[in-house]
Amino acid sequence: MREIQAVSCDNASSGADKMDRSSAQEQLTVVDASDRAMGVAPRTLVHRAGMPHRSVHILVFDPRGRLLLQRRSHGKDENPGLWDSSAAGHVEAGETYGTCARRELAEELGIRPRRPLERLFKIPASAETGWEFCMVYRVVHCGSIQPDPGEIMQVQWLACSRVTSWVSSRSTDLAPSFRFIWRRFLTLEHAP
Repeated sequence: MREIQAVSCDNASSGADKMDRSSAQEQLTVVDASDRAMGVAPRTLVHRAGMPHRSVHILVFDPRGRLLLQRRSHGKDENPGLWDSSAAGHVEAGETYGTCARRELAEELGIRPRRPLERLFKIPASAETGWEFCMVYRVVHCGSIQPDPGEIMQVQWLACSRVTSWVSSRSTDLAPSFRFIWRRFLTLEHAP
């Protein structure tokens, strides 16, 4: 039985220009230290100024308990080429965490779950999260996936023990926020 199943995305760099333009125009809600909305600003300004804002990370598992990881496109402005959560993204102005999580799953992986996503935990904004309040969700998916080649170079299914070993190795191939999220996930009662 093979533990890792990798899928490369064709034309992984073809969507980078489109993604960079849309990211620059993305409007995010700026929040205070308690995650209360304070205003709206363009993503580029929010990141450049280190303003607290919101994001989601979704951990997609298969029925065998393996986790889907994505390798971010080299066209991404943050953590290009690094392995990260199954899907992740910024909560846009006027959007809820839950709505954003479902949108990111559909946009990045072509996954449209019929059931609600399981909300796991929320991480406060800090330097380690890029000043993002991160809401982390879990979903079990047994269908096909269609990675967006403008966002994702490659995906792979990994046994949770392999993910834990990789995170423990302090590999520079993993996005820092994912390492932080996985360590927190392992503290949950229902973690593998």
